[in-house]
Amino acid sequence: MQAQMLAPAAVLVLWTLIVLLWIIPARFGAIAKIEDRSVLAGKQGARGSDLEGVIPDKANWPAHNHTHLHEQPTLFYATVLILTVMGPGALDVTLAWVYVALRIVHSLWQNLVNKVPVRFALFLASTIALMVLAALMVLAVRAVMATLLADPSALPV
Repeated sequence: MQAQMLAPAAVLVLWTLIVLLWIIPARFGAIAKIEDRSVLAGKQGARGSDLEGVIPDKANWPAHNHTHLHEQPTLFYATVLILTVMGPGALDVTLAWVYVALRIVHSLWQNLVNKVPVRFALFLASTIALMVLAALMVLAVRAVMATLLADPSALPV
């Protein structure tokens, strides 16, 4: 069951790399269309955030989403690793896939449409899936603590 638990995390890593590649045509395409090149003058060593307000907002959406894929999903990766070590159950694997599916839909929505109410609903749904995964992880840790720290003298004879 360990491989099944790690698979959703591997898919989310791959999706994060796809979103990273999505930034390139979005931003470079927008930069190529800038008529007044003076807005980019003196921007040697500039950061992506320097393009805010310079190129259309939509061209920055993939970069914003890429940042989001490095925030909350770090908790997901940690939870997946802990559950993998502890021995995941079928519900853990299902919730991990739900989380990843919701994050991918969230990315597509943010990068293509970016209407905040729907984006927030997708974020909230994925957060709930992650919270349930984390709660399962806490239960697993508590079970391990209960067994490892059990007082053998308290057992019935």
